[in-house]
Amino acid sequence: MLDNLTNRLAKVVKTLRGEARLTETNTADMLREVRLALLEADVALPAVREFIAKVKEAAIGEDVIGSLTPGQALVGVVQRELASLMGADLGPDASQLSFATQPPAIILMAGLQGAGKTTTVGKLAKYLRENKKKKVLTVSADVYRPAAIAQLQAVTAQAGADFFPTEASDDPVAIALAALDFAKRHYHDVLIIDTAGRLGIDEAMMLEISAMHAAVKPIETLFVVDAMLGQDAINTAKAFSDALPLTGIILTKLDGDSRGGAALSVRHITGKPIKFAGVSEKLDGLEAFDPSRMANRILGMGDILALVEEAKKGMDVAAAQDLAQKIKGGGKFDLNDFKAQLGQMKKMGGMAGLLDKLPAQMQQAASGANMGQADKQVRRMEGMINSMTLKERAKPELIKATRKRRIAAGAGVQVQDVNRMLAQFDQMQTMMKKMQSGGMMKMMRGMKGMLPGMR
Repeated sequence: MLDNLTNRLAKVVKTLRGEARLTETNTADMLREVRLALLEADVALPAVREFIAKVKEAAIGEDVIGSLTPGQALVGVVQRELASLMGADLGPDASQLSFATQPPAIILMAGLQGAGKTTTVGKLAKYLRENKKKKVLTVSADVYRPAAIAQLQAVTAQAGADFFPTEASDDPVAIALAALDFAKRHYHDVLIIDTAGRLGIDEAMMLEISAMHAAVKPIETLFVVDAMLGQDAINTAKAFSDALPLTGIILTKLDGDSRGGAALSVRHITGKPIKFAGVSEKLDGLEAFDPSRMANRILGMGDILALVEEAKKGMDVAAAQDLAQKIKGGGKFDLNDFKAQLGQMKKMGGMAGLLDKLPAQMQQAASGANMGQADKQVRRMEGMINSMTLKERAKPELIKATRKRRIAAGAGVQVQDVNRMLAQFDQMQTMMKKMQSGGMMKMMRGMKGMLPGMR
């Protein structure tokens, strides 16, 4: 996500932190680098100009000049202004959805075809159901795109929400009103309306969605935009903002190979907060947007809070407590426990998902590793453990040459793959023994030796 921009800005941050004092020259050099990085990332020129002007003004201010570490103080200024550019100046509640209305709260989704609108409706339904405990109904008013209604029905079912069925021959405004009536009668908390997208902006599309907005009076009108659009996202955002009273933005495909300037431009162009970001194709790949935390990630500072949240979401607390009690009571860490740990890692988004939220220095330490390959290796390790008997999982010391050959054949791998997996298990088991004996510092040193570039 935003890799090029992150790499460029992380270098600037590193250089600045090392500056004992700020001069006109090194400040100008830093601002030039930041400006080039933002323009290369397809950030809109007006947004870049405003951002640079604010940072420059702060750079010669007393807070920075008078600081004992002016380089670090200026990094703080860049972080604050970047967060402000993405909506932090709108206040902490601006990125929250509003439900301050007589149920159902209506959310109208707008955007071009291909932005991922229909999938995002499913993701949002799942998010509201699981995180906000809302009873959600979805409906498709897209009568132009083949299979749009069936697609929304499928993703809604996966999300565990309710779906209001419609026909492609129905009138879009009539569809929205019928769904609203159904939602009221069946006590739904939220109604999400998926509207038609087009390949480009046209008058008929804008008239139709404006009529729908006037008919149902949604409390939230969200503009769904593809982060990979670059400069086109800016033109699209302006057109929708002129036609509709938008209340917020959802950025999709931030996990794609994009320059990501839309994340910084669309908020500036529309003046509306970014409320969510789509960070993976999975239905749980929708994150509530936090400008300050996103600024940290873009500057290569990582997002440890997001990492903690992923851990909480994916962690089986009862299983973790059971394992802790087992180790504390002198029990052995076995292959069943090892497999459970691999499962927890997958729930947290795999190696690539975890790495994306770490600070740049830690990402660079693992830069030689192929994260896709690492995730594949995790799946293969699970396959090997699944090929073992219950006795072998509980007592790994039983696994000798003949058993290894049988396990390898069952998992479709080579014997050396089994040996490699057992060696990694031994390392984990050793770490658990150190925890058991209270040697936390020893364990940390052991982990440090296992990570690339962290000697």
